[in-house]
Amino acid sequence: MSRRGRRNRKNKTIVKQAATPPPVPLRNVGVVVIGRNEGERLERCLKSLEARRLPTCYVDSGSTDDSCDMARRLNVDVVELTNTTPFTAARARNTGFNHLRTTHPDLEFIQVLDGDTELQPDWLEAGLAELRSNPRIAAVVGRRRERFPDASNYNRLCDMEWHTPVGDADAFGGDVLFRTSAWRDAGGYDTTLIAGEDPEFSFRLRAGGWKIRRIDAEMTLHDAAITSFGQWWKRTKRAGHAYAEGAAMHGSEGHYVKEVRSIAFWAGAVPLAITASLLLGLLVTPFAYLGAALALGYPVLWWKVRSWRIGLGDTPSTSGMYARHVVLGKFAELAGMMTFYRNRLRGHRTGLVEYKGPS
Repeated sequence: MSRRGRRNRKNKTIVKQAATPPPVPLRNVGVVVIGRNEGERLERCLKSLEARRLPTCYVDSGSTDDSCDMARRLNVDVVELTNTTPFTAARARNTGFNHLRTTHPDLEFIQVLDGDTELQPDWLEAGLAELRSNPRIAAVVGRRRERFPDASNYNRLCDMEWHTPVGDADAFGGDVLFRTSAWRDAGGYDTTLIAGEDPEFSFRLRAGGWKIRRIDAEMTLHDAAITSFGQWWKRTKRAGHAYAEGAAMHGSEGHYVKEVRSIAFWAGAVPLAITASLLLGLLVTPFAYLGAALALGYPVLWWKVRSWRIGLGDTPSTSGMYARHVVLGKFAELAGMMTFYRNRLRGHRTGLVEYKGPS
């Protein structure tokens, strides 16, 4: 063999050794993916799971695109929810959990994913190691990142929102690795909730003595796809609805009480007080000064939030953008709260709130 041939063969060997080994199949772990009209986002999600060869169930909430057919082409179990009862993420997750527990009763752990996310390659090993370190840990979450944070300020806000401290946590979000026994013990998600189902389930788990842990590990990439003010406003309004409903359910135990009071104060009481002072100022001048003084509360709130984000390591400009949206978001959240209270008085339930279209 020529010297060149020996060199090429040696180089090829080096390339093979440097290649990343395929993920090791895991036992006793299943995956539940939920979605509605996620299209390409769902395809990316399911393909991020292919190499794992894990029992996977995709639960669809009335999609009008080809989500279900695409999932079947990828050899994923598909459950299509009927519209006999309202679609909710909570209902979809419970359905997926029950399906996997029926078809694979030996599963000890279940990873839940939203259909617009992608699982990071090393997440399951990291999450499972944490769960196995303490039998009282019910759920583990890692770092969820926005796939396109520079596409809009609203995407950037999502990425910042998901960056929470490592350690014991009060709640998890839509992507979480569960211990199945803890899920069963707490009774699963409340299927009636249109939003806030994750913090509510987290609250019941902690009340039952379980722990929720956030670890320093990359978990998922998320495609928020929020590019307009209207989408952001609707999403924030939905959060206000979740705060009000959560407080109505568990307010006596402190769940979301602080959030509801803050929204009511900044978006309700303060604007009313300013308006009343300015109107009275037409008759008695000092009241006008009182109204102006009250209005200064918003810059103070902005400054406090901005300083907090800077303390977390964000840049001053990004922190200022975040703080502006926190202040403005109080009014969207109040609108969501009022929707909940109005529908509650009428005996109605709010329908599913969607803030983004098909991919």
